[in-house]
This record gives sequence, structure tokens and C-alpha cells, in this order.
Amino acid sequence: MEQIKPGIFIEETYLGVIVGALVYPHGTIFIDAPLRAEDARAWRTTLLNHSSGSNRLLITLDSHIDRTLGAKAFDCPIMAHEKTALVFRSRPSVFKGQNLENGSDWEGYVDSIGTRWAIPDITFSHQVTLYWGGPEVLVEHHPGPTPGSIWVSIPLEKVVFIGDCVLVNQPPFLAYADLDAWQESLDELLQKYPDYLILSSRSGVIQPADIHHQKTFLKDLKSRLEKITKKNSTPDTFSKIIPPLLSHFEMDQTKKEQYVKRLQVGLYEYFTRRDNPPKEEIAEIEPASDEEEL
Repeated sequence: MEQIKPGIFIEETYLGVIVGALVYPHGTIFIDAPLRAEDARAWRTTLLNHSSGSNRLLITLDSHIDRTLGAKAFDCPIMAHEKTALVFRSRPSVFKGQNLENGSDWEGYVDSIGTRWAIPDITFSHQVTLYWGGPEVLVEHHPGPTPGSIWVSIPLEKVVFIGDCVLVNQPPFLAYADLDAWQESLDELLQKYPDYLILSSRSGVIQPADIHHQKTFLKDLKSRLEKITKKNSTPDTFSKIIPPLLSHFEMDQTKKEQYVKRLQVGLYEYFTRRDNPPKEEIAEIEPASDEEEL
């Protein structure tokens, strides 16, 4: 565990994503959950020694299995974007795995099968402001990697958690991506957070050069996808663009097969979703307040 600013902690050793926590007088705000339930319980216990308040809240930055499967072990309310909550409507109550390997960390953890999902208790549409006795905490919608992707920022401390918005030396998950919205989120990150400590859920602290690299990759990806579309190509043609896409990354070669699968499945799902959007994406959602305070 590392304390990066007063009351702000991260842990990079758990399977799944890099998790964070804000420990303030009213209690602890967890940012994402470790994949394994035993890790989630250990993380919760460790932070109890630093907290003077008894309240707990878990914020999930999107719906990805790597960051949501261990959520139930926290035994506390869960906050997520309303579009993330929609994803859980299509999931069975118990995690049964998936037919396709998609390059995620959960695939190496067979004990995950049979885990019961924890459904978000609190949802929002645009922004929520949290006051827990410490500095103001902003939870904001920044779509791109998924429709329900969010960031958690602490303006006074100049810290922002951005989930999977930027990944270093590995390809992103593309199954539910909105490439135009993703570029807009990256632009906002460069323009509005130039002096922030920026934390990626899979790469830790990132630099402006990493953001620019993510923009370049997405621009190249979009160009290649447009060419495929113009040729009326089938999803089978995705394999042809994977090598040039992987050339953007100085990746660990032992993980190359994992990253190839990640792109194969992600691109297939991206095109399938584009041509046949699921009901969850087109369903009308009861509008929520644009700004809320808790």
C-alpha cells in the first residue's frame, strides 16, 4: 500500500486493477475492488487501521469484471454510473465465466466462477460531489472505454483516478468503446488536469506523453476500422489489423497472446454492438439529476 497524498492510498499488488482509497473523517471511500474476495477483505481490513470513521462506500469506475467481481466482499453501498448499472441487468446473479477469453485478469483466476455479483446501490448521470469530512471528492462521467466510465478526482490534492482511460504498453479493452467520446475525454484530461497526479487503473501514475500516445493509438484504430467498414469486411478481417495495432506498444512479450486475444474479442464485440446494439444501450433511462451531493 502506498499513500500518495494525505488520506489517499493505492495498492498495486492485487490481481485485477490497481485500487485506491480515500480515508477521511467520515470513513473510507474505496475506488474499485480487487478481483479476489480475499484480497478485497484484506484491503478493507488494512484501511480500517487508518480510518477514524465507520462509513464505507465503494465506487466502481466502470463495469469491467476485473474491477467489479470482488465488490461484494466489501459489504458496503456501491456507487456507479447509471449506464454501468444497466450492464448488471443483463448479467446472471452468479458469475459463470464467459465463453470467450478476452485478455482480462479474471481469466487466470478460476475460483472467480460462482461468485455472486454486487449490484450498484447508488447511480448518477453526470456528477456527484462527496463530502466526507476531508477535501471535496468529485465523481464525474467521462465515457470512452465504456458508456459508463467515470473518474474520481480530489481537486484540493490535485489527484484524479481515471480507470481504463489510459493504458501504458498494453492495448485497451474495446468491446464497449466509444472512440469519439474517448478522444474527447483524453482532450479534457490534457486541458483540465495538467498539474494533477493522474492514476490509471492498469498502469499506475501516468504522464502527459502517455495520454498523447493513447490518442495516437485511438486515431490509428479509428482510421483502420473505417477502412474495414468501407470494404464491407467481415469481423474475420480484424486479424489483419491486430499486428499494426500492437506495434504501438512496447509490451511484455510474455503477454502478447493475452493482448492479441484482447484485441480480437474487443474488435469483434465492437462491430457486433455497433451493428446490433443491445436493448440495454437503447433503453430509455429514468433521467437523474445532473449534479448531486452526498
